[in-house]
Amino acid sequence: MLYAGLFAVVLGVVVSLAAGGLSRFGEASAARDLAANARVFDEILAARARQMGDQAGVLARDFGFREAVATDDAPTIASALASLQERVRSDMAFVLTLEGEVLAADARGVPAPETLWARLDGGGTRGIIASDEGLALAAAAPIEAPDLIGWLVIAQPLDRAELDRLVELAPIALEAQVAEAGSQPEWLRGAAANAVFEREAEGERFLYHVSDLAVLQDGIAPRLVLRHDLAQSLAAYASLKWWLALLAAGGIVLVLGLSWKVARSVTEPLQQLDEATRLIGEGRKANLTITTNDEIGRLAQSFNQMIAAIKERERQIQLELHDSLTGLASRKLFIERLEARLSQDISDSQLMLAFVDLDNFKTVNDKFGHPAGDALLREVGQQLRSDFSDALIARFGGDEFAILFDLQACRESLQRQAEALQKSIAAAITDEGRKANCSASIGIAVAPADGHRVGTLMKRADLALYHAKHEGKAQYHFFAPSLDQAERARIRLERDLRDAIKGVGFELNFQPLYSLEKRRLTGFEALIRWNHPVRGPISPLEFIPLAEESGLIIPIGEWVLREACHQASTWPADVSVAVNVSPKQFTATGIANTVLSALSASGLPAHRLELEITESIFTADVDQTLATLHSLRTLGVKIVLDDFGTGYSSLSYLRSFPFDKVKIDKSFVEDLGTSGNGHAVIRAITMLAAALGMETLAEGVEDVTQFEVLEREGCQNIQGYLFSRPVAADAVTGLLRDGAGYQRQLRA
Repeated sequence: MLYAGLFAVVLGVVVSLAAGGLSRFGEASAARDLAANARVFDEILAARARQMGDQAGVLARDFGFREAVATDDAPTIASALASLQERVRSDMAFVLTLEGEVLAADARGVPAPETLWARLDGGGTRGIIASDEGLALAAAAPIEAPDLIGWLVIAQPLDRAELDRLVELAPIALEAQVAEAGSQPEWLRGAAANAVFEREAEGERFLYHVSDLAVLQDGIAPRLVLRHDLAQSLAAYASLKWWLALLAAGGIVLVLGLSWKVARSVTEPLQQLDEATRLIGEGRKANLTITTNDEIGRLAQSFNQMIAAIKERERQIQLELHDSLTGLASRKLFIERLEARLSQDISDSQLMLAFVDLDNFKTVNDKFGHPAGDALLREVGQQLRSDFSDALIARFGGDEFAILFDLQACRESLQRQAEALQKSIAAAITDEGRKANCSASIGIAVAPADGHRVGTLMKRADLALYHAKHEGKAQYHFFAPSLDQAERARIRLERDLRDAIKGVGFELNFQPLYSLEKRRLTGFEALIRWNHPVRGPISPLEFIPLAEESGLIIPIGEWVLREACHQASTWPADVSVAVNVSPKQFTATGIANTVLSALSASGLPAHRLELEITESIFTADVDQTLATLHSLRTLGVKIVLDDFGTGYSSLSYLRSFPFDKVKIDKSFVEDLGTSGNGHAVIRAITMLAAALGMETLAEGVEDVTQFEVLEREGCQNIQGYLFSRPVAADAVTGLLRDGAGYQRQLRA
């Protein structure tokens, strides 16, 4: 009973304090809500003004519009302003020239130019103006061609309907009014701005908030006044006081009966839960022992499940936001932070987005194994973090990295940062990486100059990276508008190339191969030609690299192989055909089956087909490459090493595989007339090939002097314009018929 009495006294005091506290809380809550809604109103008005300003800025920067303003082209100006009004749902749009002239489709309601001049000339871009229809929210943008020639102003009225739409967004009942300070009551004019105050009117209590609005016109002082009925807010708390009293009475009745049970079954487990929560807050491990199956036991079980779920979520977040190999940010985290940074004001700085791609990284994995490749990636990541601790660095996967720098707004800082980045990555390449000839290409885009959206900026950095790799790798390249044009042209050409594959828009030309031993034409090299339906003939130097890059070289190569075998099947039995096989086509699965299918379909004997390959096919898996070459040799076709002498490992590849023929690059043939040691080089190649049991063929022979040197130095076959340029398939028969005349012509 003593406990119940003390409980009743304390509870009475608590209820009394709670009732008063509820009232004060209701008043404070209403004041906070009113202040918060005032800020929301200000932000909405500012956002609408910014949106209008952006739209005005787009038109003000339009070349045609600036020209129309400069030349006083009234119809064009009126049309553009009408279109702008329709887009932004504005009731007023006009141009104010430096001479104070107003240009508009309808100048009614436009304020006097002299009242706007000072604000606009001072750099004002947003604020309130007064028109014949009342106050309006306005935004302005300078018109420069290139010097300032005027301002473009658009406005939306702040009438009752507009304010009512804003009020509907508020979570509490409000009344909003925008009016001139001079037209307001004395007590309201003297109220401090941006502060909530209470005033009683007609026996009711009201809360007020006054905001001074930015203006774009001299002579006006508009204010936003918000009013909230305090009685409505406090009415929600009135019933709570009665419920407090009822609960107090019920509590006194129940307290004696439940106090013992509560003390034994709740207090002690709650203390354990409190202790476990404190440990979790400190980052330490905690786990509750479940001893009962009541609410406390289930709470302990839920607590343990929550801890397990938190740990799992932390693990998943760590995996999603960071690269497991390098510890750098993941693509997802990088894009989120880039988007957040772009949403901020970057007018006084430049965001430099750099995409880094390691050149020839696949060679590192192939030659030294994936552990060496992983070690190289970790080294690059560690070096970047060490050199650029203030930058945001991420690994996008594979051998691609992304770095975001926040720099001062000057071109020199961009250049210096790009050079520093290139040096940092070069320093990170390990010894194994240098052996694999590994380097890095860097593509750079800069915000806001190259875009202020994540997708646009990343796409342009990727275009710059693409350009850097295709210019020779191991360099950096900034985005330029011309890259966009080049990318669109490349996409159009790739689309046309796909159409040509579907419609077989290609044809083959054939260049004769002349045997110095047999004194006659013994074969032809098949060369693809593309006659574009719009552009006309397109050089293979233009479309073959694109086909290699896009993977279209595989179906193109298959067509060339089938068509060359078909054409050769109509030639004499002692005439062969040579077909170039690209590295991508060679490494694709089933090259041997493709060759066998072409031979079977055409009926061409395998020994009449020569496949020309370059040493670049050996840069991937050498063992697999040799196995493929042996499988082709088993079919009976001849294997020719093309462009011999232009690579670094030609001699080692001659030792690795018994080629049937070595094709001497035309650069050595050209040196016969300009270099003193050209004869020695040709002699060394022919002697080496003869020692290994291989034929030699010199390409690019264009004059008789080269012919005579090659014949004297023991070259067995030659090819070039001295005999014939590549000819169409229907001209091959004529070349074969006239081939006997070549020897007489050369001797003459």
